[in-house]
Amino acid sequence: MTDRPAPASPPAQNPADAGAPPVADTAWPEQIEDLRLGFAGALNVYRVMAHHPALLRAWAPLRQHVVKDSALGLERSEVVILRVGHRLGSEYEWVHHVTRARALGFSDARILALRGAPSGEDGLIMRAVDALMDEHRLPPCLEAELSAALGKAGVFDLIATVGFYRVLGSLLLTYAPPIDEDVAAEFAATPL
Repeated sequence: MTDRPAPASPPAQNPADAGAPPVADTAWPEQIEDLRLGFAGALNVYRVMAHHPALLRAWAPLRQHVVKDSALGLERSEVVILRVGHRLGSEYEWVHHVTRARALGFSDARILALRGAPSGEDGLIMRAVDALMDEHRLPPCLEAELSAALGKAGVFDLIATVGFYRVLGSLLLTYAPPIDEDVAAEFAATPL
């Protein structure tokens, strides 16, 4: 597969115009107060999801697995997430995960390579993300190569991570929450 340019950025959209701005603490639904005090209160994307408390409640255990407990481990997961964010053209996803990748020790060169065609294991993971985005499946030869490199559980978690972040990216592109202030400030201070 060859590198594909990111899709054109969606037109700038005010989240208030989209009908789902991030939910403020004062308007937070009582039935998911525990989630506000945990992961959901920390990021605007989950504050947007708080408009649908049942979805956010159901999302929480899958998020725990994909983000924290994946067989991929943190570094491989970031490679997947950055490639998905790039392919979707999701600025929120890309910027947030650039800062996370840097915290894991990724160089800016490695991060930027994920927009193109990196070599080695990053390239293998990139090819898998692209196959899932374009063909909606892993061809057998690619699945076998991934299984040898990541293990079968790693392949399942790679597929789940792509799906998880495609859904999250669709929410982000639809409702356009602002990049969280701390992440925006960090990225502005040290852009790629």
